[in-house]
Amino acid sequence: MSEAVSRQPKRPRRGLILLIVIVLALIAFVAFHLLTRRKPVRAAAPTVVTVASATLGSMPVTLSELGTVTPTATVTVLPQLSGYLTQVGYHEGEEVKKGQFLAQIDPRQYEIDKQQAEATLAKDRAALAQARADLARYTQLNEHKSIAEQTFADQQFLVQQDEAAVKVDLANIAQYDLDLAYCRITAPVSGKVGLRLVDPGNYVTASSSTGIVVITTVKPTTVQFTVPQDSLASVVQRLNTGAALTVTAYSSDNSHEIATGKLYAVSNQMATATGTVSLRASFPNDDEALFPNEFVNVKLLVDTLQNVVLVPTPAVQTGAPGNYVYLVDANNAVSVHKVTLGPSDGKNTVITSGLAAGNVVVTDGTDRLNDGAKIKPRTEAAAPATPATPASGASAPAAPATASGASGASAAAPASAASSAASAVAAS
Repeated sequence: MSEAVSRQPKRPRRGLILLIVIVLALIAFVAFHLLTRRKPVRAAAPTVVTVASATLGSMPVTLSELGTVTPTATVTVLPQLSGYLTQVGYHEGEEVKKGQFLAQIDPRQYEIDKQQAEATLAKDRAALAQARADLARYTQLNEHKSIAEQTFADQQFLVQQDEAAVKVDLANIAQYDLDLAYCRITAPVSGKVGLRLVDPGNYVTASSSTGIVVITTVKPTTVQFTVPQDSLASVVQRLNTGAALTVTAYSSDNSHEIATGKLYAVSNQMATATGTVSLRASFPNDDEALFPNEFVNVKLLVDTLQNVVLVPTPAVQTGAPGNYVYLVDANNAVSVHKVTLGPSDGKNTVITSGLAAGNVVVTDGTDRLNDGAKIKPRTEAAAPATPATPASGASAPAAPATASGASGASAAAPASAASSAASAVAAS
């Protein structure tokens, strides 16, 4: 009886142990399920980029250099003799023609000198006439052997001396005529006069370096600029074919075009210090837009390439592979594609090899791409749509699938997994 009583409490203990084992097994199963559960893989949203197609077109080959407006003639008018300046016949800054009167030097002293030379000429001519008359008589006497041979020869020499004296007198008169012409100063070239350097009443000399006035030819004018030695061969080759190379002058800040001219001269030597050669272009400059000694930006049109592959310049990237573009395939995936570059005008760049017309390349958003990335193309002509304003009480439209939207979806995935785990524990 007592033995039966002692065995009865063991049954509840076994049930309790069995319950604990079952609970532990459930906990282990849930933990194993949560730990080994795979998180759902969410594909990254494609990157929205701007794309453009490579096209066939023409590309001007230009050289951009810094130039200086150099007048075709700059003349400092100097006095060629000494005297007082009595008159000035020009207005400062006006246009003058070649031969136009500019200034007058007092001519009275040179007029007096000319009169003296004319008097000397008259005297020497009279002496020459007398010597010739005597020579005629001596000739007759010499034929009859009536005078000494030495007397006849001396008379011949006397005539020659008088003839030489007359020639000297004529030269002196010509010199004084030239001096009188120098007293009247005229413009040696056509152009624009500068500010007056000497006022009337001043005594000027032939050794003066200041001059009377400076004349600068502004119509036409030239622009002088330099090109590097690597570019000289193409320029000379085009000139040798007889082509007229167009040169365009722009303002110093490149904000607007000033004038258009033609290249007409290449220097015969290269500057060894800089490795450049000087060129000069001629401009009509009828509107006087180019001012002497002004700095301008010059663009020399060397040639124009026809039917070449063009891509927008932002599409060209430079990195470890060299020059490359992101080429878009039919599946909207990009790949790094090496290219060889040609000339560029800033907006478009020539691709000499590596692309064909019709290939699609990425022009904007390249900093977010890598080889093989998926994209959502957007052409350059397409403008981003402006979202409509939602009505009162209506829900806002869903955000587009951009790179930021993909990040939001990835951030929401852990929250969903945590919610599922919580539901499983509650069910247990």
